Amino acid sequence: MNKDNALVVFQGKKIRRIWHNEEWWFSVIDIIAVLTEQEDFQTARKYWNKLSQRLRDEGSEVVTNCHRLKLPAEDGKLRETDCANVKSIFRVIQSIPSPKAEPFKQWLAQVGYDRVQEIENPELAQKRMKEIYKAKGYSDDWIEKRVRGIAIRDELTDEWKKRGVETDKEYAILTAEISKATFGLTPSEYQKLKGLKKENLRDHMNDLELIFTMLGERVTTEITRGKDAQEFDECEDAAKEGGEVAGNARKDAERRIGKSIISDENYLGQPEKAKRKRIG
Repeated sequence: MNKDNALVVFQGKKIRRIWHNEEWWFSVIDIIAVLTEQEDFQTARKYWNKLSQRLRDEGSEVVTNCHRLKLPAEDGKLRETDCANVKSIFRVIQSIPSPKAEPFKQWLAQVGYDRVQEIENPELAQKRMKEIYKAKGYSDDWIEKRVRGIAIRDELTDEWKKRGVETDKEYAILTAEISKATFGLTPSEYQKLKGLKKENLRDHMNDLELIFTMLGERVTTEITRGKDAQEFDECEDAAKEGGEVAGNARKDAERRIGKSIISDENYLGQPEKAKRKRIG
């Protein structure tokens, strides 16, 4: 599941979710924080601890039906968090007196339904993604590249999965090898250069940065298939080679256009579309 879809927003509040057992599972604590209007994570967690105990005492199966799934924490690390599917979340909501309960129910039902639609018709997912980026101030040209880049990335990770790459750490290492060979920077180093913290690096790349990122990953996919790379070590070799192809192409392009393709700019202060017009 694309990480960009692992976070949704209700009335300005972020709610973590994960695709598990063919349906969305939401962070219970995040939802409680929204309904009880708590800004502090620890306070929301204490509320859930008391509520879950009361539900157990009442014989409710809601707590039993919650699963501890790994979601990104504030420090960026994956930590086990109490999660519930839409059906169980509705029961949690019923146990919390809140003026936000009804609009939240409607929102939650729509979020769950949207995902079912997207599975049946993937074009809807792309359409919604484009609408989100457009609302954030990205140009149509940039959006097309970003969406294409996501497709290329998904194809590569699917290939890795089929060939025995399993852990998140392994995926991160392979991605870093491609980036290092393409740009001379790992993703974390690139984020630091652009002044980013938790923001998605690729959402702050310009056209050429996106293009060479796509090139590195697409060539890596072809090399992986061509060599029938198996398991992590062989996939790592293919990643280095794919990144090297993109890196050489980048250096040649830089010589010809007379400037570096690697940029320290981001779109935190000014949307991509506005910055494009200013530069153009």
